[in-house]
Amino acid sequence: MPELPGSMPPLRLFDTALGSLVEVEPRAEQSMYVCGITPYDATHMGHAASYVAFDLLNRAWRDSGQRVAYVQNVTDVDDPLLERATATGVDWRELAASQIELFQTDMDALNVLAPNYYIGAVEAIPMIVPAIEKLIADELAYRVHGTGGEPDGDVYYDVEAAGKASDSPDAWTLGDISGLGEVEMLELFAERGGDPGRSGKRNPLDPLLWRVARDGEPSWPGASLGDGRPGWHIECTVIAQKYLPEPFTVQGGGSDLVFPHHEMGAGHAYSLSGIPLARHYAHAGMVGLDGEKMSKSKGNLVLVSKLRAAGEEPAAIRLAILANHYRSDWSWTDEGFAQAKERLNTWRAARDIAPEGTAAELLTRMRAELANDLNAPGAVAAVDAWAAAALSNPSTANPSALDSALVSDAINGLLGVEL
Repeated sequence: MPELPGSMPPLRLFDTALGSLVEVEPRAEQSMYVCGITPYDATHMGHAASYVAFDLLNRAWRDSGQRVAYVQNVTDVDDPLLERATATGVDWRELAASQIELFQTDMDALNVLAPNYYIGAVEAIPMIVPAIEKLIADELAYRVHGTGGEPDGDVYYDVEAAGKASDSPDAWTLGDISGLGEVEMLELFAERGGDPGRSGKRNPLDPLLWRVARDGEPSWPGASLGDGRPGWHIECTVIAQKYLPEPFTVQGGGSDLVFPHHEMGAGHAYSLSGIPLARHYAHAGMVGLDGEKMSKSKGNLVLVSKLRAAGEEPAAIRLAILANHYRSDWSWTDEGFAQAKERLNTWRAARDIAPEGTAAELLTRMRAELANDLNAPGAVAAVDAWAAAALSNPSTANPSALDSALVSDAINGLLGVEL
């Protein structure tokens, strides 16, 4: 990030678990965990929008002089990855490696600041196994007998027992993060990788911690658990607890992760350490295409790599994302992308004739907008207004190289858009 004069005002962020805006307490070092991809397909616009959103948070903290510890995982073994590998006849490890490389290339092109740690689920298995063993020993997890040809030994988290294990005001109970009722939870649990109908579970909402080995599936040594592989939620919890403070500042991700992923991760963390996982939970909205949900099944994904391969400029892609507030649900459209490309050209033209003495005020306005729940559209509007004024009567303006440089640095540093 370019160094900018002054600093960001105190940051207010919408906390999903509280349902309100909160002021994030300044610290010498802030900490953030953003859930990563399952690498079985290229980076689509929903991925891009989520990581750009939390890149804004990273930049806001850094602009205010706070260091940032940032961790992201990659779920490099999971059912969707294995299914895609089988369907395409590609070894699952090769598929994961190629998609991870493509994702990181896309993020670099979009000027997303890289995390300090980028940890794979497979890499984390030696940490995950003892965590699950501890949950079993504390009677907060249990084994299920196999039925219908399934093997014995899958391990599940007991949400009811976990919710009753402590009477501390900081203790987790089911619903603390999402605020959802049981009916909504059951519906989403089934949609988002849960198995509410699994025979032998104590509660339909109990999530999988360890899947014992099956024929034809990859597995790893699990000590007393037996060979197998971890469930999804425990992966992120253990990685976060290893690489970040307890609690860390912000748990981030798309709004589709609120339940069950972040709900269950918060439960796992408290059960393991007696300390909440995160101080705050923040979530980015969903991105559609021309008003319809964007999904692999519909075949209507907008891929960052394909836009780049077609010669589109990453700065324009990022600017199209920033035209929407990070918490809003929105759709990618050709019209919106065309507006972003036109806006980028306008900003560059104004930058080249930046009037003397105007950059400092623009920087102040941009910071005020971003400190207000990362209001990127407000910051974009501030640059639009500045550019319109600069271009309105260029013959009478007094261009300043210093102002031009500061405008470029402000737009790059705060919005991540390279002019």
